[in-house]
Amino acid sequence: MLHLIAPHYRVDRVTELTSARLRMLELDALLLDVDCTLKAYRENEPSEEIRAWLEELRGAGVGLCLMSNGLGHRIGRFAEKLDIPFVAKALKPFPFRVAAAVRRLGFPPKRTAMVGDQVFADIMAGRLAGLTAIYVHPISPEQEPWYTQLKRAPERVVLRWMNPPRVGG
Repeated sequence: MLHLIAPHYRVDRVTELTSARLRMLELDALLLDVDCTLKAYRENEPSEEIRAWLEELRGAGVGLCLMSNGLGHRIGRFAEKLDIPFVAKALKPFPFRVAAAVRRLGFPPKRTAMVGDQVFADIMAGRLAGLTAIYVHPISPEQEPWYTQLKRAPERVVLRWMNPPRVGG
């Protein structure tokens, strides 16, 4: 049961997941959480670093899809700026919409990763859907709503106890 909240890997920043590292991990596609993974919670614009990183991945043939529990209009506007398909109101940790996104991308689940900053949402959803689960240290978690901040202390305990390996090291 505990394996459902255990990330396979962890990174400090999502941009550490280069195309070379993804090839090393035998991954062809990424489902990416948005808030605190790709941007700070209150930001509306993707950074130039994130834009460049996504372009590099796209150029290498990596499948990409945004996967967020956020509202459709907000996540849709962000996805449009990046020209990436998205799933909003994903209901993570439930795996149903995650699995549907994988089917939509057309990559095998075993070669797809769910990447996000929340153990009890992103990591669990990825695990339940049979994907590789990659934990990203959250960007500006102090900006998050109170109900998300409540989960951060138990997440730190889980991550310290399970100590998932770092990508590339």
